[in-house]
Amino acid sequence: MNYAAVGAGRMGRGIAIAFAYAGHRIALVDLRQRTPQAWQSLRDEARQEIRASLDGLARLGALDAGKVDAIAERIELVDAAGAPAALAAAELVLEGVPETMEAKRDAFEQLNRHCRDDAILTSTTSSILVTQLAALVRRPERFLNMHWLNPAYVIPVVELSTHPGTSADVLARTRAILEGIGKLPVVCGAAPGYIVPRLQALVMNEAARMVEEGVASAEEIDKATRYGLGLRFAALGVVEFIDFGGCDILHHASREMAGSIDAVRYRAPAIVDRMVEQGRLGLKSGSGFYDYAGRDVAAYRRDVLSRTLGMLRHAGLWRPPADETVS
Repeated sequence: MNYAAVGAGRMGRGIAIAFAYAGHRIALVDLRQRTPQAWQSLRDEARQEIRASLDGLARLGALDAGKVDAIAERIELVDAAGAPAALAAAELVLEGVPETMEAKRDAFEQLNRHCRDDAILTSTTSSILVTQLAALVRRPERFLNMHWLNPAYVIPVVELSTHPGTSADVLARTRAILEGIGKLPVVCGAAPGYIVPRLQALVMNEAARMVEEGVASAEEIDKATRYGLGLRFAALGVVEFIDFGGCDILHHASREMAGSIDAVRYRAPAIVDRMVEQGRLGLKSGSGFYDYAGRDVAAYRRDVLSRTLGMLRHAGLWRPPADETVS
C-alpha cells in the first residue's frame, strides 16, 4: 500500500517516521512552490530531524542503531513538482498543512485534483471540525479527521473523527491500517477537542489556576499528577475510574467543589445525577457506564492492582515491606 503525508513540518515528519518504523515506504510531500535553495533547506532540515528522532530512540534502547538508516530511507521527501505523482499513487493521504482554512482549502484543491478516486483522505487537524473540512473534499465519504498525538511515532493513540457521511468501510480500513503499524485508533464524532485535547485542556487549566491561587507550587502539582493522578488514570481509563470508585463518589465530590470552588466548573453532568438516582453506581452495584454482569470482579480488581504496581515499580516508587518492626 502507498502512503503520503502532505505537509513536511513536524507532524508530517513524525507520522512519516511512524509508518517507516513499521516497515512501510511513505512520501513526505511539500505542496508549496519553493526556490531550489528553499527546497534544499527544507529537505535537509526534515532529514536531520527524522534522523535525530530515530537516533534518540536508538540511544534509549527502543531500536537497534543499525536499523536507523534503513528506517529513514523508507521516507521519500517530495517537492511540489513531484507531488502530483506521489498523490496519484497514494491509497491513504494524511494532510498536515498549517491550521488555517485557507491552507486546508489549498491543500485539498490539489488532493482533489491528483488523488485517485479510491484513496482515503484524512486531515491531522487538531482544531478544525471534520464536518467543515468534508465540504472541501471531492469524495467526502472517503474522508475523516485523523488526530495524532506528539510525538506521533511514540504515542500509540490516534483519534479518528468522522462526519455523518464517512463510509463505514473507509473507517474500518483506516482503523486496520493504523493497527497494522502498532497504533491504537479511537473513534469520536465531530466535536471540538476530540477526546484527549478536550480532557487535557481542563486538567491543564485547573493546574494553572491552582498555581495562580497559591494552592500549591508547580513542582508539587506536577509531583501529584505524575505519581498520583497520572498513575491512576494510566491503570484505569477516566470513565472506567468513575465506575471503579463509584458514580456516587463523583456525584458528592462534584457537589462539594461546586459549592466551594466554582458552581459551573465542578457541577456534575446530568448523566451522573441520573445514574445515581437509578442506583447505577458502577462496579459495586453491578452496572454503571459499563455492565459488570458475569464479570469476575475479584480478578478485575487484581488486574487493576497489577497494572498500578507495574507502573510504580517502573517509577522506582514501590518499596518492599520492612523486615523488622521499627517502632
